[in-house]
Amino acid sequence: MNIRKIGVIGAGIMGSGIAQVAAQAGFKVILRDINQDLVDHGLAKIRNNLEKDKSKGKRTEEGIKSILNNLEGTVNISDLTSCHYAIEAAVEKISIKKEIFRELDKACGPETFFATNTSGLSVTEIAGVTGRPHKFIGMHFFNPVPVMKLVELVKGAKTDANTVKTTTTLIKDFGKEAIFVEEAPLFAVNRILVPMLNEAMFVLMEGIASAEDIDKGMHLGANHPIGPLALSDMVGLDTLLFVMDTLYEETRDSKYRPCPLLRKMVRAGNLGKKTGQGFYNYS
Repeated sequence: MNIRKIGVIGAGIMGSGIAQVAAQAGFKVILRDINQDLVDHGLAKIRNNLEKDKSKGKRTEEGIKSILNNLEGTVNISDLTSCHYAIEAAVEKISIKKEIFRELDKACGPETFFATNTSGLSVTEIAGVTGRPHKFIGMHFFNPVPVMKLVELVKGAKTDANTVKTTTTLIKDFGKEAIFVEEAPLFAVNRILVPMLNEAMFVLMEGIASAEDIDKGMHLGANHPIGPLALSDMVGLDTLLFVMDTLYEETRDSKYRPCPLLRKMVRAGNLGKKTGQGFYNYS
């Protein structure tokens, strides 16, 4: 199938980023969320990103208009009926993702491909609520989507070769690069990254080094662009705790036990940049 029209479900940071990347690549995009305020906020985020690019000399006003003309927003999932490919980027809760795909499966024709932007949930389990598990794949983008080049493609138990081929082409059209991952808890990148962030928290909790020196050490000593604690604040400590709990529950391996300091900070509401306080103060 020639993919020309893409539906993106979820207008948050990830969904709006995916919609922007698709619209930039020349696809017609319908961005859907559960209320108009969320849709408007997502479209405004895209517009703001494009204006920032223009201020840096990376885009023209004409180019921005062309991209925005490729975008429309909706609160009605039935508006995605004409989409050739639907990408879900809702919150990382499997019950919500399943409900979205139940609705999508009814709304979209049998030729439409489905992808979930989960960072670690079971692609096979989510696909199982649809009548097209062979046309279903994990498409894990990284934040911020317009900047980060990588997409993890995660095959479910029934994902067929045509879906993999179609999705690989789509990722290239988006200007991204794919790596292929078999389904496993947290896939590949987060399976490696999250335990490192967790260990940095243990180093801090045990008084081995300060937050500043941990981050400086990994920045200068391991050539990381940002330290693990600053990165954790950027991701959101509640999000990280959820991901760590998922990994621990799925594997029952004690090496993945979330750091008690992280759980304490989440309970205190110190979630990182979004609340103004995490391992660093942003207020």
